[in-house]
Amino acid sequence: MKALLHRHRELCERAVDPLEIAVGLEAQGVTDRTAARCRHRDVFSLAEELHARVPRDTERPSPEPQPLPVPRVRARWLLLTVLPGALGAGTVTGLRLTQGTPRLLVALGGLLAVALATRAALRHSPLAGPPARRAWRTAPAPGAGTGAGKGRTVPDARTARTVPDTRPARTAQSDARAERIAPGTHAGRTTLGTRVWTLWLLGYALLGDGLLHAVLTGGPDIPPTGSPEGPWPTATAPALALLLACAPAAWCAHLLAVGAHRGLTGSRTLRQFTAAVTPLLLGAYGLFLAALTALLALCGTALHQPAAYPQALTLGALLLSARLLTTHRHRRVPARALGAAVLAEALALALPTAGRLPGCAFLAAPVQTLVDVGGEAAVPVLACGTAALALLWHAGRTLTRASAHAPTGAPE
Repeated sequence: MKALLHRHRELCERAVDPLEIAVGLEAQGVTDRTAARCRHRDVFSLAEELHARVPRDTERPSPEPQPLPVPRVRARWLLLTVLPGALGAGTVTGLRLTQGTPRLLVALGGLLAVALATRAALRHSPLAGPPARRAWRTAPAPGAGTGAGKGRTVPDARTARTVPDTRPARTAQSDARAERIAPGTHAGRTTLGTRVWTLWLLGYALLGDGLLHAVLTGGPDIPPTGSPEGPWPTATAPALALLLACAPAAWCAHLLAVGAHRGLTGSRTLRQFTAAVTPLLLGAYGLFLAALTALLALCGTALHQPAAYPQALTLGALLLSARLLTTHRHRRVPARALGAAVLAEALALALPTAGRLPGCAFLAAPVQTLVDVGGEAAVPVLACGTAALALLWHAGRTLTRASAHAPTGAPE
């Protein structure tokens, strides 16, 4: 207990109640098993003893806490989340009205516009990832290099408010430097990997089934033409539905953030917060999948193409889970899950190709068997569905913790 108290003394001295200590301990990896070794039933009980043991300076009056803003609906992110779907619909329309070289130019211009719009939507909406610096910490006051941090604030996880930070400025500046996402750091590499895997998965949703069919039948002999009736058909309907689903995904993330904020202000213990947030998380998933199903039906009817419900729904669930975890500062597990799904799809394309070599026909047997049983759709459904279930289980363990939604965030 003394070692634990010494290690987290700064957190305990700054906290205004036991719940804030419990959130901080949980964010730093302290679990109920750790609390049991200290003869406490859970983290909150351990936090109560730490809060009672740490002496506090009662001579200086504590300033009035300033409440952090509640997540609000803003016109900016509403428009930005609709933009990818609108540009995608415009690109599909242009592809249907053009032929030859103009069609290629329309496709390239549309892909670039959709990519830029999606990037803007993910940066300026409830789906935005963690900032480079903590959003609630202001810049240090001039001359604060050696003294206390006079212009900085730290969060009160219990009431979602901010109070002045009395820590030395060097400590706060070190925290800020540690949270910057530099391109050469592990976090920067993880973010880049996540983007690459996401682009692959979306590209496979558009071209993968047709390419796999062509590979299994001895092709492909010609590049894709963008036509659903060609020898290498493109699945335009599910791809367009996934772009249109950016708006429902942002709404679901916003509703989850609002519900978590209310849970932070109304819960008395960590278990009470988890019990309140778990239904919100499952409801967000259900609402998104229902919206995506409706969009798939709409796009399939409008474009007169198969809606590809299994492939699109599993991919949509995977991308939503990965984005929610990334938004709450959990980057590594989503990157690994997306990478595993990409690896499975890449192997499904590579093994039949390698099986054409003399004496290597056995390499194509697993993919051919899977396609014979479930069709070309079985590959993305199995790859994305397995990864989505793994991320859903991980999100149920991490996004229901108070430390994931507290102003401090949940560190990696």
